[in-house]
Amino acid sequence: MGGNTSHFEDSDESQSDGFPREHKSRIVAFHSEDQWNTHFAAVKDSNKLMVIDFTAKWCGPCRAMVPIFREYADKFTDVEFVKIDVDELSDVAMEFSVQAMPSFVFVKKGEVVDKVVGAMKDELQKKIEKHRRS
Repeated sequence: MGGNTSHFEDSDESQSDGFPREHKSRIVAFHSEDQWNTHFAAVKDSNKLMVIDFTAKWCGPCRAMVPIFREYADKFTDVEFVKIDVDELSDVAMEFSVQAMPSFVFVKKGEVVDKVVGAMKDELQKKIEKHRRS
């Protein structure tokens, strides 16, 4: 039961990204399609921005974005941050037409409102700022 969602922890990188190991991330990682579908159904009517980071453990640019995504999760507390590993939840990645990693998908009211494909820190921040207000 407890293994379906978790606060994202990257113990390998947590020392080098400037956060102490005990830092509790606001990012929620989903490891089960059922858990993701339940969560998505519960928030799909919400006007709150959700940013989904589609990632993979083997992806170097994805790993480079870990501290940046964590920084934005801490900074933009009115936004929900989600991490989905494309190898664990490939059907969810296909639903969102993810074809490259990292892909950041912006969702409001159950609809995709924007995307950032690639490790583009500034573009990601601009789009978070834009869509969290709209």
